[in-house]
Amino acid sequence: MYAVIRTGGKQYRVAANEVVSVDSLAGEVGASVELTDILAIDAGGGLKIGAPTVAGAKVTASIVGHKRNDTVLVFKKRRRKNSRRKNGHRQEMTQLRIDSIVA
Repeated sequence: MYAVIRTGGKQYRVAANEVVSVDSLAGEVGASVELTDILAIDAGGGLKIGAPTVAGAKVTASIVGHKRNDTVLVFKKRRRKNSRRKNGHRQEMTQLRIDSIVA
């Protein structure tokens, strides 16, 4: 049994007891989160694809922790102008453990 969820503008394929890193969500460690933006779900009886979401489906997850992703370097250069700029960015992430998938 798996589901395709959308959070933070990205799509993730999740299954029960799986740990997934998603964009930052509000909540403390150990809190429960209910995700209702389910795009597709496979409950063993075939794949259901939503238009745009599957009605009545939800995924419950618990927050395992908050972390920051690896550094992404942003380098800008204007040629022949002696102009260079180097920046770094670290995205805030939340780790979720998928508790259950309800079709």
